Amino acid sequence: MSAMNAANADVLVAGAGIGGLTAALSLHAAGIGVRVIEPVQVLRPVGVGINLLPHAVRELTELGLGEQLAATGVATAQMVHYDRHGNRIWGEPRGHALGYHWPQYSIHRGALQMILLDAVRERLGERAVVTGTSFVRCAETEGQLLRVILRDMARGREHAVRVRALIGADGLYSTVRARLHPGEGPPLWNGIRMWRGVAEWDPVLGGRTVAIAGSNAHAKLVVYPISGEAERRGRALLNWVAEVRFPVEHGAISGAADWNRTGRLSDVLPYFAGWRIGDLDVPALLAATRRILEYPMVDREPLPRWGRGPVTLLGDAAHPMYPVGSNGGSQAVLDARVLARSLAVNDPDRVAGLRAYEEVRREATAALVLANRRMPADRLLQVVAERAPEGFDRVEDVLTPEELAELDAAYRWTTGTDVAELNGRGSWGV
Repeated sequence: MSAMNAANADVLVAGAGIGGLTAALSLHAAGIGVRVIEPVQVLRPVGVGINLLPHAVRELTELGLGEQLAATGVATAQMVHYDRHGNRIWGEPRGHALGYHWPQYSIHRGALQMILLDAVRERLGERAVVTGTSFVRCAETEGQLLRVILRDMARGREHAVRVRALIGADGLYSTVRARLHPGEGPPLWNGIRMWRGVAEWDPVLGGRTVAIAGSNAHAKLVVYPISGEAERRGRALLNWVAEVRFPVEHGAISGAADWNRTGRLSDVLPYFAGWRIGDLDVPALLAATRRILEYPMVDREPLPRWGRGPVTLLGDAAHPMYPVGSNGGSQAVLDARVLARSLAVNDPDRVAGLRAYEEVRREATAALVLANRRMPADRLLQVVAERAPEGFDRVEDVLTPEELAELDAAYRWTTGTDVAELNGRGSWGV
């Protein structure tokens, strides 16, 4: 990190995840110097699948990544809800088929991170992302420069750099957030445990469907394909998420909420015995998964403010949310784009730029956090389970037209972007 000094430093981003790397690309495109630090020594494509909603795909396409996304992910055609017996409750088209000018992509989180990392290193240089380096604290402000203490993880040594702005994009357990908001405590668990995995399989449910079955009042499953490469071979790399609700008093979270914590098939399989959704044998898919990850569904209370002075937050560091609307990663992309635009518009006043960014993004993301907590779609899915526990022939015999319409509204609340609004607004690029 020695090359980053007061003579060339501008914005420092802590965290090389989806949000931090998108911020680096966006700041660079806006003509703003940026460096990214990441505690991990070697960045690898870890994790499982995520969905990129059209509002995020638009921003990444404007950053020149549209072709890579199309080649790597799967353009989602539809989202369909089923009961635990495989009976169709509700569905709607997604992406282009819903009227957006941009698709929705289902993609491996690690593959997306590598697309972003490669683009950052190609455009900003190999030293733009400094691995094995963590944020420790901000020491003081010297004129327009912030003195930031970093740690070399391999050597355990601390050193100082001077920057004009610091962005904490360091995730759920953000060190930057902890410094800005001390005493906040651990993330908040809602009693739902999630098991996740990926397995290569035959294409199912039409090949480009996000399928949601059951209800997380008891047990719920989400399945979708995430690999364009597998699709071109006539196969499907299926990402699955199994959710099971426990009484909150069942037990506190043991250890940190770690996305890479290994789970056990024996813990999750009994909840899905006998499940079949169309041509998908659910127990067989779970059993074919080489590595299962376990994670509690957590979030944090929305903050009354994100940052202070030349410091702010981005992505999960700012607004961790339940994965109800498939929107967490997408919102980090939007944060990054608005951040770069706000800093460029308010140049050279970095503090004013950060406050302008927060004014646009803080309330919008807080509303999504709270909407996801209400889980409006899951309440209706539970109604189906209660009214027709053994299944049904016609969903119209179970839900009223008004209740079916509520499912449409539920996803408007948790995805947060109207078709006409997104298609009609101007570019956030600078």
